[in-house]
Amino acid sequence: MVPIRTLTLGVAEPHPLTGDVIAKSAEALRRAEAACRAEGHEVQTLRLSTRPVFGDMTPTAAYARELQAMLDEAGLVYLSLGPATDGVEIIPELLIGNDALSCTVRLDGNTAAARPAAEAMLRLANETEEGFGNFRFAALARVPANGPFFPAAYHEGPAALTVGLQGASIAARAAAGGLEGLTERVAEALTAEATPVVRLVERIAGELGVRFGGIDLSPAPNGTDSIGAAFEATVGAFGAPGTLATAAALTAALRGTSLPTCGYNGLMLPVMEDVVLARAWEEGRVGLHDLLAYSSVCGTGLDTVPLPGDSSPDDLARLLLDVTALAEKLGKPLSARLFPVPGTRSGDRTAFTSEYLTNTIVRW
Repeated sequence: MVPIRTLTLGVAEPHPLTGDVIAKSAEALRRAEAACRAEGHEVQTLRLSTRPVFGDMTPTAAYARELQAMLDEAGLVYLSLGPATDGVEIIPELLIGNDALSCTVRLDGNTAAARPAAEAMLRLANETEEGFGNFRFAALARVPANGPFFPAAYHEGPAALTVGLQGASIAARAAAGGLEGLTERVAEALTAEATPVVRLVERIAGELGVRFGGIDLSPAPNGTDSIGAAFEATVGAFGAPGTLATAAALTAALRGTSLPTCGYNGLMLPVMEDVVLARAWEEGRVGLHDLLAYSSVCGTGLDTVPLPGDSSPDDLARLLLDVTALAEKLGKPLSARLFPVPGTRSGDRTAFTSEYLTNTIVRW
């Protein structure tokens, strides 16, 4: 069975959240996890998605510390505070030292926030261990509420349970037949693998008394469990001619099932979370503009992209505006999760110790 990457519970209560809300939400997630495991499914993470905190209150570092303490007490390590449209400069204060928290900034219709977002990325790079705070921060454009994947997830409406798979292997196996007929094969494989999960989580949501919010079919990779392998099966190497066509075919498959979907539901190309993509980046077979081109027909924008630590806020801001312009022009959700790596210049190699990231070189 394909692993369940996340069971995400959307919390309906407004900020400031109480310990009782966190405890009850954690218990609901543990019940959901137990039910999935009883059916033989591996569950990798349990997550809480909240209403945008900036819409409910002016968050402070003290409130972030309170949330972290409540999450520690409840045994949870993932909570998303949702996107900000202003007050972006406080986001590093919320995330530094509070490793369970994620937050984002919304740039569509709000391009003035690009520079503060870039400055926040540089602060997180320089003031968190290995710059890993940027794993929990992203800039969003036209990203909808109620998806399960972090850091972009945020909640609207009644409480809901959503699910995301570690689905890169589904696409990779189906891609073995080549580019011809790829959309149909991947859609069929996704339907076969995901339908039992949908039925199970839908039942669990009913038992918990919350709405089932759907499944995000975005084929999340994890190291050697690679979405890049799907491209190798169709065009020989990620970045080779036909990569854009493969991205389009995979996206059509994700959008072409009859399953109840949510979130991005698009192709993820996170450079450092996938060994094939990290190698293509290191070898210079793919760069920022290639990833932006692929985003025009697929997925999530720029994700875990390793950039030099001496990058300027203006350079980062302009890159965020490129992503935003593409999302606005095409009317599709995109995001940017960038990793300026502290102490590095273009051509240097990263030295992350996290099991979630594959080391590669930094460059523009």
